[in-house]
Amino acid sequence: MHGLILVDKPRGVTSHDVVARIRNILGQQQVGHFGTLDPLATGLLLVALGRATRLFPCYSKHDKVYRGEMRLGFSTDTYDVQGKPTSEQSDCFPDRGTLLGAMKKFIGPLNQVPPPYSAKKVEGKPLYRWARANRAVQSKASPVVVYAFDLSAYSPPHAEFEVHCASGTYVRSLVHDLGQALGCRAHLSGLRRLAIGGYGIQDAFSLEKIDQLAQEGNREGFLLPLESLLREAPKAILSESGCRTLQKGRSLPAELVIQIIPAESPAGPAAECSEAYRLFSREGRFLALARPLEGKNAFLPFILL
Repeated sequence: MHGLILVDKPRGVTSHDVVARIRNILGQQQVGHFGTLDPLATGLLLVALGRATRLFPCYSKHDKVYRGEMRLGFSTDTYDVQGKPTSEQSDCFPDRGTLLGAMKKFIGPLNQVPPPYSAKKVEGKPLYRWARANRAVQSKASPVVVYAFDLSAYSPPHAEFEVHCASGTYVRSLVHDLGQALGCRAHLSGLRRLAIGGYGIQDAFSLEKIDQLAQEGNREGFLLPLESLLREAPKAILSESGCRTLQKGRSLPAELVIQIIPAESPAGPAAECSEAYRLFSREGRFLALARPLEGKNAFLPFILL
């Protein structure tokens, strides 16, 4: 099988656990995920099968939308509810207007330090390994973008919010830094991912539903086929000669393209796949991604499927 599954990840399992479960359900080893969710988090996880796993660069940088809950009053070492408190508990909470004003300051481009317990690597090791060994390391701030940070409900010490952010943004750090700015400290108590790029949680399947459909022989019920992916990129249909040239790893002169079909979606792909064309055979098989060669009437393949 080759394609994408939109999975609604349950709380308490890792993204790797989800991949292992899909492998077991489908009896297929070539399975991977596009964008990790912490065990605490639930929601949308993109799981790729077969040749679709090679499309990771085109999915890894999509914007994300989350719904979350923060607990004001103290911070933790993991920046979430699973960690140990790192501050005294405060009962002095901001009013709604003050909280909204503080959240507004975290909208836009930010330099964000990742949580100590995260997969971000320093000196070749994930930060969580340094933290578990009680080794203090200096992690650098990374540029991120928060497009929206909205308060949904507030009943101190709990606040519910929704955030739309660029890939690479740690919502745990966003909440931790907000608590620092407010002076009362805070940590993330719940998180659900609602969207990745153009994919939404409303179209995702639970692991139990995927298992059920697979046992019924209805794999088309949960699989987005490889040929249906990246519709935001135009489609170039190759001649038989073009397909042979592609197999040899060479650039493709434009005369080997029979037809170009415009993109079906207005949303542009991630930067790594910007200006990409999907290369198809006349029989409808998705073969590769390619970019136009600057100054030449030709295409250069950069991902072969």
